[in-house]
Amino acid sequence: MGSQRKVYWELDFYSRPILDENQKKVWEMLVCESPVDIGTPTDTLFRYAKYCPSTQVNSGWLRTAIQEAIEKAGTAPTKIRFFRRQMNNMITKSCQDVGIPAAPSRRTLVLNQWIQQRMEEVYPQEPGYQGVTNPWVRLDRPLPQRLPDALEGKQWNFVTLQLNDFADMSEWEIGFGEAFPLELAQLSPETRIPGILIFSPRALPIAAWMSGLEMAYLRFDTSSGNRLILETGATESWVVANIRTPQLLAEAQGFAIAKEQANGVHFIGVQSDTQAQSFEGFWLLQEVNLP
Repeated sequence: MGSQRKVYWELDFYSRPILDENQKKVWEMLVCESPVDIGTPTDTLFRYAKYCPSTQVNSGWLRTAIQEAIEKAGTAPTKIRFFRRQMNNMITKSCQDVGIPAAPSRRTLVLNQWIQQRMEEVYPQEPGYQGVTNPWVRLDRPLPQRLPDALEGKQWNFVTLQLNDFADMSEWEIGFGEAFPLELAQLSPETRIPGILIFSPRALPIAAWMSGLEMAYLRFDTSSGNRLILETGATESWVVANIRTPQLLAEAQGFAIAKEQANGVHFIGVQSDTQAQSFEGFWLLQEVNLP
C-alpha cells in the first residue's frame, strides 16, 4: 500500500496502579509501532516503556522520553497515535516539540493489548502495586456527521470473507488503506470476517478522504433509527448509510453478529464498480475496548 514505508507509533502516557515511596501514583509512557499491513510480524514491532515520577508529569518530560525512544528505535515515526483524550494537550505539545504529528486515534490495537498484558503481568510485580483502580473516564462524543455529499457512495453491499481469504492480501492491488496481522485478533481459521464494499465512480477521492481520518471501526447503530456508523479519530463518527429496508436490516444485524464472533474484526473496501479487481481503498478494522 504505497511505495514508501510509513512508520506509525502508538503512545500512551498515564498513571499506573503503582504508588511510589511518597504514596503518589507512578506514571508511564508506552510507545509501540503500529503494524500497517497484514504481513507484519508482531514480534518485530518496536516497543519502549519508561516510568515517570508523579512530580515530573509534563510535556517536557514526555518530549525527552519520546526523543529517547526515537534514538533507541533508530528512526522517527511518520506520526504518533494516541487514544487517551484527557491527555490530548500534553501529548500533542510533546509530539509537536519533537517535530512529529500527533493523531488522536482509536487505531491503537497493539498498544491496547500491551497495556492489558502489563496490567496482568508487569505492574503486579512492582513494589507499591495497588490493584487496578483507574476509574473509567466517560467523555462525551459528538453526534455522527453526514458524509460530505461528494463522497457518498453510489452503491454499497455487506460482504463476508473467510479468514484465509486474507492470506494473500499483501498481493492485492490497493490504493489507500491499512491492515494488521490477524494473529493479533486470535481468531480460528474458519472465522468469517464481515465488511462492506462501497462502489462509486468517485472511489479514489472517497478512499483518499478516508485515508486522512484515522479509521477506527464500523458499527450498526439502532439508537436513532437504524444506521451504519463509521467511527474515526478519537471521537468523530460518520453516517455511512441509513438502513431502511427489511433485507438491509437483516444484513446489518448479521454484520453485527459476525463482527462480534470475529472479536470485532471487520473491513471496509472502496471500489470503482462491482466488476473492479482492485481496491481504491481497503481497511482492516477491529473494534476494541480501550482502557
